[in-house]
Amino acid sequence: MGELPMPGDWSLSTMWMPMCGQTWLDAAAAFTFTWSAMMAPMMLPSLAPALLSYWRRVRTRGKRRAARATALVVASYFGAWAAFGVIVFVAGAAVAANLMRSSALARAMPVCSGVTVVLAAVLQFTAWKARRVACRKTICRHGGDDSDLASDAVLHGFRLALHDGYCCANFMAVLFAVGVMNPFAMAAVTVAMAVEQWPPWRVRHPTPT
Repeated sequence: MGELPMPGDWSLSTMWMPMCGQTWLDAAAAFTFTWSAMMAPMMLPSLAPALLSYWRRVRTRGKRRAARATALVVASYFGAWAAFGVIVFVAGAAVAANLMRSSALARAMPVCSGVTVVLAAVLQFTAWKARRVACRKTICRHGGDDSDLASDAVLHGFRLALHDGYCCANFMAVLFAVGVMNPFAMAAVTVAMAVEQWPPWRVRHPTPT
């Protein structure tokens, strides 16, 4: 993907706008595909413990049914992230359009990015973040209890995606501030989310009040 030099000595990625010969629909589809491909390796390390827990609960119903149900959890989970990618593209395209029109706003972006990174770091150690992580842990212990295993699996995947979105909101904010397709930022965010969720390395947060 190309980049456009912007006032303030930074570059705007062209992924937020149609390229030559593309329609806005084409650009949105291309972004959503890339976003989904990026989310899979990023979210899978933190999703894996939840999938393992789900599999252990449903395998008593038969390994074949358990495998299908677990696959539905994965499909609905990443389907939810793909849908969120569409929202991200619309928001990013709107911001990019405004940046192209306003040089003052473009010059302010590096400062805004720095402030976003600082706020994301502060949020990591708040009671709000602790509650989100604790709630996600509770969600991981449920699922597979419904008589209709298929619908339960789909809903469980959506719930996991929603709560993972809450848990990694500050990490994702850093990713957008640094560059959503920056491979080094993606790797750092992936490690941070995995460490936060994987036992026995789960990060201890302040006790929610």
